[in-house]
Amino acid sequence: MALFPLPDSYRQSLVSVGQGHQLYVEESGNPDGVPVVVLHGGPGGGCSPFMRRFFDPRRFRIILFDQRGSGQSRPLASIRDNTTAHLIADLESLREALGVQQWRVFGGSWGVTLALAYLAAHPQRVAGMVLRGVFLCRQQDRDWLYTSGGAARLFPEAWQVLQQQAPPGEGNLLQRYHQGLQGDRARYHARSWCNWESTLALTSVLPPGDASDDELCMAMQETHYFLNDGFLATPLLAACAGMTLPVEIVHGSRDFVCPADQALALHQVLPGSRLHWVEGGSHSSSDPAIANALVAAVKRLEKRIDD
Repeated sequence: MALFPLPDSYRQSLVSVGQGHQLYVEESGNPDGVPVVVLHGGPGGGCSPFMRRFFDPRRFRIILFDQRGSGQSRPLASIRDNTTAHLIADLESLREALGVQQWRVFGGSWGVTLALAYLAAHPQRVAGMVLRGVFLCRQQDRDWLYTSGGAARLFPEAWQVLQQQAPPGEGNLLQRYHQGLQGDRARYHARSWCNWESTLALTSVLPPGDASDDELCMAMQETHYFLNDGFLATPLLAACAGMTLPVEIVHGSRDFVCPADQALALHQVLPGSRLHWVEGGSHSSSDPAIANALVAAVKRLEKRIDD
């Protein structure tokens, strides 16, 4: 199914959520429509106008926002008072500020992690979910990304570059990059960090150099969260097991960021979930096959809720 034309945003704002953080929020589509909140990946990935195109703007009130330390939220790239518990509280603050009683939740990659953590904390606020590129943030999932026994075996040259460009010092790869991101060469190391994920996502890799603000946010938040086990008090599968709300799961067969066993494991604990494999699909929502599957998933979810 084709993407919808890009709707203009009708409201943009900075919403204060405490501890000095302000979230960038934008709304598009139908102000009186069905509310859907979009949770971006990363952590630290930020939202983009492209994310509006999965939803019929005549039907939906499309709510995009940048999580703490991401995108246009302020302070830029901040990891202070930035945990999953803070992000869940931010979602509730945002929901109340926007006058929403219950919403659909749409998330990809880390956005799935946050969606599941939010569902576990506030199940009555979620009418249904569309989840893409499932990331459960277990130790094995992080090891796949950042140890030699995981994706490094599929992309050995890119893995070698990631190691060669790593900040000097002691500790494992995550620890060294996190430390390097606090120093004078933070943007150089952020570029290297993000290029590794781009390789796994089968998207464009940039030449070595200083990172953009978006890359800095991604590198800062990912190393911060992953060194702290995603700040998850309870494993997500256990926290959400048995919940019967309608869930549409979309996962690409060539997703090298989030191996497919994560999508299957989630499907098996959610009785109301349906799992849709996208043959040849990669991790990115901009992959045409994944993007079309997401449009179809949103439509299926609405039909299930309406029925």
